[in-house]
Amino acid sequence: MGHSGHPSPLMTDLLRHSGGVAIIDGGLATELERHGADLNDPLWSAKCLLTSPHLIHTVHTDYLEAGADIIITASYQATIQGFEAKGYTTESSGKVLKQRPIIVAASVGSYGAYLADGSEYSGIYGEAVNLETLKEFHRRRVKILAESGADLIAFETIPNKVEAQAYVELLEEENIEVPAWFAFNSKDGINVVSGDSLIECATIADRSKRVVAVGINCTPPRFIHELISSIRKVTTKPILIYPNSGECYDAEIKEWVHNTGVSDDDFVSYVNKWCDAGACLVGGCCRTTPNTIRAIYKTLANRSTDAPM
Repeated sequence: MGHSGHPSPLMTDLLRHSGGVAIIDGGLATELERHGADLNDPLWSAKCLLTSPHLIHTVHTDYLEAGADIIITASYQATIQGFEAKGYTTESSGKVLKQRPIIVAASVGSYGAYLADGSEYSGIYGEAVNLETLKEFHRRRVKILAESGADLIAFETIPNKVEAQAYVELLEEENIEVPAWFAFNSKDGINVVSGDSLIECATIADRSKRVVAVGINCTPPRFIHELISSIRKVTTKPILIYPNSGECYDAEIKEWVHNTGVSDDDFVSYVNKWCDAGACLVGGCCRTTPNTIRAIYKTLANRSTDAPM
């Protein structure tokens, strides 16, 4: 099959406008909780779409003001009608928002996320769940999100090869015109969490002309450099990276274990290394905040002479 076609105009334009590296937003759930939301619910942050959409708007605005170019919707753990957000504008006087394209990425969590038992962090779904099961499970939501007005569909925290294959086939079968990105997660810096080879997973993503970027999310920062190197072996598509803070999550008590992560300063110290290794879309996942994103924005502005003032 080999490498697929030309780079996506969406990505090319975005990266041109952002001086070569675009910024993805950070963690959503932690910020919603900081603003007073109660997320102890199988729908997780998606619950706020129903109960307190203004909080979601507030958090998205905080990220835009911090310098994010790409906002990921709260649909990770939801089957929803998406949210119409093309041409997002805000009343904010924040200088950062001036004259830059904002990309809205509609999040699709894995089958494991729907189970709400942490199995997106193991990728072990059992014998009964095969390629066809996964395609049928995701089909309606992917079609809805493709029609929601989002610029991109973000398939996130993909834990195994079969789910990646299901997404590729689904995008083809439903002739989805909205471009997609694939983000895998890893616990060891070599394989995806199920133990499947990251190189094999990235190859599946590379073969699809509908996938415009490939990378890693929700993975501790210390593993990222090696994972970028693996992905680069099999694709020329843009590489996206939005790790978690490195903190450990205790699935038993459904809480993050404090002081197990890296500080914003340490997180940002990795960013230039990731960009040098080949990443061109960088942000944060669980437990990262608008402060993390602002720090990434500043470090990238120092790299580039074209950065906005």
